[in-house]
Amino acid sequence: MSIDHVSVGVTNIKRAKAFYDAALAPLGMTPIYPVEIKGQLVGVGYGQAGKPSFWIQLPINGQAASMGNGVHIAFNATNRAAVDAFFLAAMEHGGVEDGRPGLRTEYHPDYYGAFVRDPDGNKIEAVSHTHE
Repeated sequence: MSIDHVSVGVTNIKRAKAFYDAALAPLGMTPIYPVEIKGQLVGVGYGQAGKPSFWIQLPINGQAASMGNGVHIAFNATNRAAVDAFFLAAMEHGGVEDGRPGLRTEYHPDYYGAFVRDPDGNKIEAVSHTHE
């Protein structure tokens, strides 16, 4: 079994879209499925080849969006340069550094990742497992 998609709640959809458009572009993920209700953008699905696998959205129940401590979402990067580009794009678009790009050999010798908090505090990562 595999995960079909992951969603995170956001407080400002336009700000979140600008952040994720930039941060996910180096990983080959684009905004492919906007969702509007009554003319208002309420969610965006990102992915590749027409299949959204990561979503940002205003919470459907109308309550405030919140992030969970210890929870993070890791995006696969094709190489270390893509991890670095993800990190720089995220920082330039309102992200908060939560682990600079680098090897994390405690996981395995070729684990290269970077951790960022999005403008709502959600923790995201880009990781490459390739040997370079």
